[in-house]
Amino acid sequence: MAWISGVGDTEFGRLEGETPLSLMARAAADALAEAGLERNEIDGLLCGYAASLPHLMLATLFAEYFGLKPRYAHALQAGGATGAAMVMLAQRLVDAGECRNLLVVAGDNRLSGQGTDSAVTMLAQVGHQDYEVPFGPTIPAYYGLVASRYMHVHGVSEADLAEFAVLMRNHAALHPGAQFKTPISVAEVLASRPIAAPLKLLDCCPVSDGACALVVSAARGETRLRIAGAAQVHPHQHVSAAADLADFALADCAERAREDAGIGIDDVDLLAIYDSFTITLLILLEETGFAPRGKAADRLRAGIFARDGLWPLNTHGGLLSFGHSGVAGGLAHIVEAARQLAGSAGARQVRQPAVAFLHGDGGVMSSHVSLVLRRE
Repeated sequence: MAWISGVGDTEFGRLEGETPLSLMARAAADALAEAGLERNEIDGLLCGYAASLPHLMLATLFAEYFGLKPRYAHALQAGGATGAAMVMLAQRLVDAGECRNLLVVAGDNRLSGQGTDSAVTMLAQVGHQDYEVPFGPTIPAYYGLVASRYMHVHGVSEADLAEFAVLMRNHAALHPGAQFKTPISVAEVLASRPIAAPLKLLDCCPVSDGACALVVSAARGETRLRIAGAAQVHPHQHVSAAADLADFALADCAERAREDAGIGIDDVDLLAIYDSFTITLLILLEETGFAPRGKAADRLRAGIFARDGLWPLNTHGGLLSFGHSGVAGGLAHIVEAARQLAGSAGARQVRQPAVAFLHGDGGVMSSHVSLVLRRE
């Protein structure tokens, strides 16, 4: 079995003077300290890519920087799903006996070291080089297209999307490391600057600096957090190749992860769902079975996704308010879920959860990883 024995992170936002390597080192040191491990006990390393440090061998570069000599080292790239994909691979490596203590880490200084314009330009390259990129769309433009179609088919309104931005800000207010904590209203979201219709500024995640790390071990730690289930699906790469922008067929991925963990949807106590845009979060909640089509906002308004609701959602504030530092942004969902399950989330701690469902999304609804974490 594979267990999460320690987690660590930095604050998110503008962190002047930091580099991807220094941020990763801070988060990794905290994760090792929580796991009670020395650096020479880490025999595996999985590292997410860094936009502001596009090194061809980032995993071994960080290993050297941090003083590790792993028997296994690997850098991964799956867009926003990379964090969840690294955790899934870590589970498989530990279960196979390849590693006993594997460090999963990601960090980037996209805000202070790269800048918003440069980050947006880089992310636009996920588009098809012949059929999309020449027309100049950015990531928000692609998601604007997805939002327009999904909203038309399923009767979702712009106010429905805004509700999720408000919820994420409310949750972030309790996290000391969150980039944005000031409360916002639905009216403020709707009145914020247009980015890519129907998405407004507050429908979009920020660009951030920050890092996250966790240790996956063969031995059960004091927190008894097991990676109980995992599954992936990769339906397309380019939005122009998607079969249906109103149905991404992700239910099977979520169901396989829950089946792998031996649980049903009613066993889930906590949700950690990727939220690069409000539409991303709404779609993923409905696709993975936590709301009927077009009804996620209704469930939010009914309190289902609040901290004291049936399925507390992104209790750290998600990408929309905690911040988005590339791979570390997605990994932050996993760190938060681990802390909630361990009962160490401080002021934002929800009732004693035992099972968390997580879902990461890369590209434009392109690569997907579902995870189940369980406190045994």
